[in-house]
Amino acid sequence: MTDTVPPRWQTMPALMYHSVSAVDGPLRDLAVPPKRLAEQLTALTDAGYRLVGLSAALDQLDAGSTDKLLAVTFDDGYRDFLTEGVPALAAAQAGATLYASVGHLGDDADWLGRYSPDFGRLLDWAELAEVAAAGIEIGNHSLVHHPLDVLPPAQLREEIVRSHEELEQRLQSPVRSFAYPHGYHGRRVRDLVREAGHDNATEVGRRLHTPTEHRYAVPRLQPTPDLTGADLVRLVADGGPQLLPRAKQLAQPAWRAVRKVARATGRNLT
Repeated sequence: MTDTVPPRWQTMPALMYHSVSAVDGPLRDLAVPPKRLAEQLTALTDAGYRLVGLSAALDQLDAGSTDKLLAVTFDDGYRDFLTEGVPALAAAQAGATLYASVGHLGDDADWLGRYSPDFGRLLDWAELAEVAAAGIEIGNHSLVHHPLDVLPPAQLREEIVRSHEELEQRLQSPVRSFAYPHGYHGRRVRDLVREAGHDNATEVGRRLHTPTEHRYAVPRLQPTPDLTGADLVRLVADGGPQLLPRAKQLAQPAWRAVRKVARATGRNLT
């Protein structure tokens, strides 16, 4: 019997960005302006972090890397990622994973309701291929951007499997990573994500990833436009206050039941 070798790492921060722009109103935290993004990335690299995509980070940790790895991710796939995000990442010599909502490509993010125009349109297929050619990992953000954990089995399979197949066929490249829309998942969602061919997935979480956590529920921290570079370095060092994230985690089963009832009456709570 061999002894279990403990992992060489204790925590890995992962970041969850969305739009690279400036937005006012209640959704302003989903947009980080280009100059602030550049400031944040520079501060992280100056602090000794090596910025890579999520699959690359997990691979290197599995291989025993002792580097200060930090996974950078962007959800949804707004066009400003190509025009503003890719140059900022290149300037910082950083990698990233971009999660594309396949069924919305080339259109507005209509799940944002009346705030959708503030964020501009999403990348189309040709632009997504440009992003991939720039060395950015393309991940799957499902077919239609709505909570997966309250969907019936057939629709859930369509959301996860079809989007994975379309991304791989169009981009001619393996799609390994998945991001749960709105962060919601459960065991059956995770199992289907794995069966569809993904080998990792990420939620919201708002805490640091540790070796004991699920590879299909990697938590992320959210940079906001109000965080300076120094602020973000402090956040990724300790994960920030954990009382609220823990409370939300404990409330998930009850909140899922509420959302299932709401969906049955024609409302989609997020």
